[in-house]
Amino acid sequence: MNIAVFCGSSEGHDAVYRLEAERLGSWLAGAGVHLVFGGGCVGLMGAIADAVLAGGGEVTGVIPASLAEKEIAHEGLTDLKVVPDMHTRKATMAQLADAFIAMPGGAGTLEELFEVWTWAQLGYHGKACALFNVNGYYDPLLSFVEGMTDAGFLWPDHRDMLLVESDPASLVERIRTYRAPVGKWQSG
Repeated sequence: MNIAVFCGSSEGHDAVYRLEAERLGSWLAGAGVHLVFGGGCVGLMGAIADAVLAGGGEVTGVIPASLAEKEIAHEGLTDLKVVPDMHTRKATMAQLADAFIAMPGGAGTLEELFEVWTWAQLGYHGKACALFNVNGYYDPLLSFVEGMTDAGFLWPDHRDMLLVESDPASLVERIRTYRAPVGKWQSG
């Protein structure tokens, strides 16, 4: 199984974020999961990739040429794909992945998550979209998502397709057993 992980290019202010990135990476390697990620050697991206590699796992990085040229490309990966731009990066990661996990991160992480989650809602793919909710990082977002549902802008089935866990084993198990609901505007 290939899982794309979206996460920060920084480590955040709390050491728990790096520790949990390493824990998730170690768990993925031990479970035989192939990591697909943004290709950087910095922040949580570098931490999870290093942990998967240290655990004997395989890692594919996908990075735009402009970022690779700034010397933030991770040079020790199983495979590093240098692509022309961010759009190609996201499309390549989506194509390679069987599922998606968002770890703590900033605007880019959220943008990547919301894009693949939207595609799932529309029925463009049936892949699991998940949050690794380290230290309650995504709790405010989950409250907002609940508000979207309460206000009638997000169907409950589509809210529920976003898997949320704070334990790597539970998260990957839910991904493995995930069954997508009917996409928006599709008949059952």
